[in-house]
Amino acid sequence: MKTLVFTCGDINGIGPEISIKAINKLFNPAKRKIIFICPASVFEKNISFIKPTFPFEIISRERIDTLSANVVSILDLSKTKLDFGRPTKYSGMTASKVIELSHRLVCQISNSAIVTAPISKRAFEMAGVKYQGQTEYFASLSKSEKFMMVFLSRKMICGLATIHIPLKEVSSSLSIDLLQEKIEIFSQSLQNDLGKFNPSIAVLGLNPHSGEEGRIGSEEIDVIKPAIIKTKKLNAVGPFVPDAFFGTKQFREFDGTIGLYHDQVLIPFKMLNFERGVNFTAGLDIIRTSPDHGTAYDIAGLGVANPASMIEAAIWAEKIISNRIKANAR
Repeated sequence: MKTLVFTCGDINGIGPEISIKAINKLFNPAKRKIIFICPASVFEKNISFIKPTFPFEIISRERIDTLSANVVSILDLSKTKLDFGRPTKYSGMTASKVIELSHRLVCQISNSAIVTAPISKRAFEMAGVKYQGQTEYFASLSKSEKFMMVFLSRKMICGLATIHIPLKEVSSSLSIDLLQEKIEIFSQSLQNDLGKFNPSIAVLGLNPHSGEEGRIGSEEIDVIKPAIIKTKKLNAVGPFVPDAFFGTKQFREFDGTIGLYHDQVLIPFKMLNFERGVNFTAGLDIIRTSPDHGTAYDIAGLGVANPASMIEAAIWAEKIISNRIKANAR
C-alpha cells in the first residue's frame, strides 16, 4: 500500500486548508494510507471552517508505529502561534520542523511520498532557516548535491537548470558541466519517475533568438551546444528559440523541456496549468511533490482556497511511487 505524507506548509497561509480539502477527496483506506503533519491547534482551527469528511486521529510523534490506513493520522507538533495572512518567525519554524519530520518518516516507510504545502521564504528568513526553499531543504536532508526542480502537468513537463537566483546571475551560473548534469538528472527522472522510455529532451537557448549565432550573446555557442553534444546519447537537442518554441507549441514534440532560468519555463507552464501544475524535486531518493503556487496569504483562513493543485501533487506522487517500483523491478 502507498503512503502519502502531507505537510501543512506555512500555517498562516492556505497550506493546512488545501491539505484538508485534498484529503477529503483522496481518502480511501483500500488504496492508500494518509498522514498529515500539522500542529493540532492549527488543524482544529482549519476544520472549524473546512469540514473533514474523513475519520482522523491526532497522534504524537512517539506513536508513528501505530499508524492505520483506516483513519487519517494527524501527526501533532509542539504548540505554535497562528496568525493568518502573514509570515512570522513561528510559521517559519513550524514549516521547518514539519519538513524535517516528513523526511524522516518517508525514509522509514516503503512506497511513500511527501506532498508539501507551500511555505514562505520570508518566514524561513525570520525563523533563521538557511534554505531558499523546500527544494533545497529536501536536497540537503537527502544529502544530494545533484537535484533538479521539475514541473509536472498533463500538458507539459519541464525542468530548470538554475532555480532561485537573480536574473543577472544566470549567465555566470551556467556551465557545460552544470547543464550536462541537469540533462542527465532530467533524463533519468523522466525514465524512472515518469515512465518515459528513451525520453526526448528539448533544451532552450538563453538569449533572444538563441543568440543569433553569437550576435546576441555567446552562451549558446560556449555552454549550451557543448553540453548538448556531450549528452547526445540521452536524446537532448537544442538550443531552441524560447518564444518560438512555446508559441508554436513545439514542446508537445518532446517528453520534457529544460529551461535555463525560473521564469523562462514557469510563465508558459503556469499559463497552461495554473490550477493544476505540480512541483517535483528530481534526483532524490525520496519522493516529494508540491502544488505549483504559493501561500496565498490574502485568502488564508477564509475557506475559499482551491485544492486542485494539491490533489494533482498527490496523484503525481502516487504515479512516481508506481513508476519507481517498476523501474526497480527491471
